[in-house]
Amino acid sequence: MSSKLTTIGFDADDTLWQNEQFFRLTEERFVALLGAHGEAAEISGRLLEAEKRNLGFYGFGIKGFVLSMIETAIEITRGQVPASVIGEILAAGREMAAHPVETLPRVRETLNALSGDYRLVLITKGDLFDQERKLAQSGLGELFDAVEIVSDKLAHTYRRIFDRHGDGAERAMMVGNSLKSDILPALEAGSWAVHIPHELTWVVEHAEEPANAARYRRLPDLGSLPVLLDGLRGED
Repeated sequence: MSSKLTTIGFDADDTLWQNEQFFRLTEERFVALLGAHGEAAEISGRLLEAEKRNLGFYGFGIKGFVLSMIETAIEITRGQVPASVIGEILAAGREMAAHPVETLPRVRETLNALSGDYRLVLITKGDLFDQERKLAQSGLGELFDAVEIVSDKLAHTYRRIFDRHGDGAERAMMVGNSLKSDILPALEAGSWAVHIPHELTWVVEHAEEPANAARYRRLPDLGSLPVLLDGLRGED
């Protein structure tokens, strides 16, 4: 079965380039802005609750994060948040959206090594405008045969994408840092799934590792992927 692998999907944020660190830094800035209204842990906890509530309305990405910060500021100050604080939150969001893309180590060389042997598909969730901006700035777009920016990653999402751009989920592999979004639903769809942990992963993306799943692998970095693929070929 492994020799029939034809398509590889790649997550973008914190798999190809840095992302979560900018959310963490902005959250620290937000907590400092509201420091007079509560303890840091309480403010962060309230923000996380707002983010979870709002995923179904705003989806993933910077815009939803900014709206959740504003909502949290209103709640914590009981409607008395100064306009200047709202302005600073908005400014922080704009800075996030304008931040240069920082590609992770060994990404380009790995994609170059695999391009031609496999169909490479970028599969990312988040704000369409922001994800398109990051892909363009990364300079990696030309290495992908297809790009899919989706509202969420579920088993049926992977089945649809791998049917459209490959030979079905069973002949595809998904690579990413999120167990919840990149690994578990890809396995459910029947694909291979390779987890490449990132030191910073949003708590909402945490899940139990499917260590015993036959089509699951874990790698220390993206540069190890070609060796893994060679090994899978050799098992046949």
